[in-house]
Formats: sequence, structure tokens, C-alpha cells
Amino acid sequence: MQLNQQTNELFAAVRRPRMIVAAAAVAALAAAGLALVPPATYAAQAKGAVVSTAKASLGRIIVTANGRTLYLFEKDRNGKSACSGQCAVFWPPLITSGKPGATGGASASLIGTTRRADGRLQVTYNHHPLYTFVKDKKAGQTNGEGVNAFGAAWDAMSPAGATIEKPSAPSSGGRAGY
Repeated sequence: MQLNQQTNELFAAVRRPRMIVAAAAVAALAAAGLALVPPATYAAQAKGAVVSTAKASLGRIIVTANGRTLYLFEKDRNGKSACSGQCAVFWPPLITSGKPGATGGASASLIGTTRRADGRLQVTYNHHPLYTFVKDKKAGQTNGEGVNAFGAAWDAMSPAGATIEKPSAPSSGGRAGY
């Protein structure tokens, strides 16, 4: 019996430092996790998204603050988004945590918001919810222009809030060059 008790004491002595190390690791992770959560005061200081303009191959268009093209979805109705789930993965909505603003030729009077089904605020321009496109990897790209996906077409917008249609290719049926 004494051998069994000594064995148990030996195992307890070996486990104790491991438990202390494990507890310290859990405490460190918890503290690091808390550091990643912004204080409640940040909510009041949060800035809204900014819509601007840029010159692109389509002409002057509205863009995000970092120059990414903004699109409208022709399926959206009455200022409400019809793009959620997988659609919103490919066409991320422009979300704001504060009052959105306008710079560089974008009209502040055309900026607004709409509440998405998930409760977040999406920026609108001329009552159209705004989206970026995942295949636009850098500022100035307009890879989403004219794409027909998720039940309707996607188009860039002018600073006046109008749809920009991609210029069609010239007809090859004429007597070009003569």
C-alpha cells in the first residue's frame, strides 16, 4: 500500500508544475484576448466610411477611401440590399460604424445608410446600397462592372449617382479603315 501511495504522490508532484504552466498559459491567452477587444469608448469615436471619386477606365466613378470601386446591385429595391450569404462574400457590402462621409467629388447629399438583415449599417449612394468586388485587388480596378451574378447585374456608379454602363465593343461589320 505504501508503494501505491508513494507512486500517487510522485505523479501529483509531476502534474503540479504542468498544471501551473497550463493555468499560466490560459491566463495569458485570456489577457491577450481582452487586449484585442476595443474599449466601449471606441464605439463613440468610430468614424464612418468615406465615399470618394476616382478616374477609371469607365470614367469618373465612386470609390472607397482606399480607391476600391463601389458597385450597385440591380436586384436591390427601395434602398434595401438583396445581397446576403454567398453573394456578400463575393460582393462585400460597404459597412459603416458611424455616419458615412463624402470627399473628392462625391456628393454628401447622396450618402446614406440602410440596415442590413444582420443589423449592420450599409452605406448607400443615391439610395443604392454599395458593394466592393473581391476580384478588384487594387485601387482603380473595375472587374465587377457589368457582371451578371446572383440574379442581376452589377454596375459602377458615377458621382451623380447614376449607373455606369461598360462601353460596348465597336461593331466589326463596317468598312473600318476605308
